[in-house]
Amino acid sequence: MEHPAYGVPRTVTPLASVLLEPNPSPMTLEGTNTWLLRAPGERECVVVDPGEDDVAHLERVAARGPVALILLTHRHRDHAGGARRLAALTGAPVRALDRSLVLGSAALGDGDEVAAAGCELRVLATPGHTSDSLSFLLDGPGAAGPAVLTGDTVLGRGTTVIAHPDGALGPYLASLRRLADLPDGTMVLPGHGPELPDAPTAARAYLAHREERLDQVRTALETLGPDATARQVVEVVYVDVDRTLWPAAEASVRAQLDHLRT
Repeated sequence: MEHPAYGVPRTVTPLASVLLEPNPSPMTLEGTNTWLLRAPGERECVVVDPGEDDVAHLERVAARGPVALILLTHRHRDHAGGARRLAALTGAPVRALDRSLVLGSAALGDGDEVAAAGCELRVLATPGHTSDSLSFLLDGPGAAGPAVLTGDTVLGRGTTVIAHPDGALGPYLASLRRLADLPDGTMVLPGHGPELPDAPTAARAYLAHREERLDQVRTALETLGPDATARQVVEVVYVDVDRTLWPAAEASVRAQLDHLRT
């Protein structure tokens, strides 16, 4: 898959630009969005999700510095795998909810406020895709409007996998409701795919999709029996979905079955 933005930073808002990592796949869409945050006139930047441990990509990210801080939305390799190398390249600390990923600073928690590179970020715990998933509300001088970096909680297109057993559907639904309560016009800066104009609209669409899938799983269980496996349910509910996506679908179905059986 070829994409014109590979290796070329693209300005999205006055505070945020994106450098797309060339790691396309069915799970990562066009690739991982590495976000570079800085207020107008600032030399330093904040990097959100440096991506995989890809030397060429990380060197391009470092070249956009100086890097003041590295933030991680969650632990998955396609977002956090390059954090340690980027920290070595730039000397910047790494902050995340998962303490095992933190370097030279403190772990993040819900409600924390982070100020760097002229930007102000408020941490929202948005578990569900993974147990450590975070979103970051972005503001600062010159911001054209509110924005939220969502990692994999809301994607630019398609839907999110619940990475069972670390991820769970109940917390994910609560996280979507939290994003749905953000002010109208809050732009989504996702971990994969294009930016979206309105977080509440996107979150409500995700909630509707999850409710539809839950109804489909309930219907499948009526036919297959209450002890059906996730794979059996996938073969019924996801029959019209490309089979390369079935392993991801199976993880989400396990989360749905856990949700329905508890």
